[in-house]
Amino acid sequence: MPVSIQLLSRFPLLQPLSREELEPLSRAMNLREFARRGVVIAKDNPVVDLGFLVEGRLQGVDFTVDGRSVGLYFVDQGDYFGELPLVDGQPPAEHVVAVVKSTVAFLEAGAARDLILHRPALAQAVMSRLAQRVRDGLAQRTLLSLPTPFQRLCALLLQLPAVSIQGVTTVEQAPTHQELAIMINASRETVTRAFQIFFTNRILIRDGNALKIEKPELLRDIAQGRVDPPKA
Repeated sequence: MPVSIQLLSRFPLLQPLSREELEPLSRAMNLREFARRGVVIAKDNPVVDLGFLVEGRLQGVDFTVDGRSVGLYFVDQGDYFGELPLVDGQPPAEHVVAVVKSTVAFLEAGAARDLILHRPALAQAVMSRLAQRVRDGLAQRTLLSLPTPFQRLCALLLQLPAVSIQGVTTVEQAPTHQELAIMINASRETVTRAFQIFFTNRILIRDGNALKIEKPELLRDIAQGRVDPPKA
């Protein structure tokens, strides 16, 4: 089904466009729903449309040679994904799956490519996103070089998008233990045990779906090996 102009205007990438520019995009887009763990974009798919997340949450994932999942990044509501294949014309380098039930608006690949190539502001935004992906990939590689899962988890928690609420660093939509585990090459049980230590020592406080990081300096010291983790 076509996507309304009112909905399109909510996506930050498209906000610089006028209503007249949004009208043809509305006709070239369609909405699709995905169940939890549904594959939104498959790796090696030869044609990939540009996706905009209307509702839910997505995760970019890949698999090691022995079949283990590796979490790469999250896509939150209002964000877009699938830009890399549009730029280089190659298949995706990873799968994108739905973390929860999600709704996605897809813009046909050719229309998306023309849109990016002919509007400098959008091209700049996409280039900035790709640069951030490179930086995030380098940070992930550094994180995975840390010797223990506990250190890797501490480092990852400090890398998650967060806001300051009343002076406390807060991750508003905290990933699940399983989602964190596949990003640090550990088991879900290992992450769960680590969180028990975090909560017992009030390093973290859970507030609904949010995580308040009460002691970020301690997380940083543990990640960097300057102090040992607290005991359970």
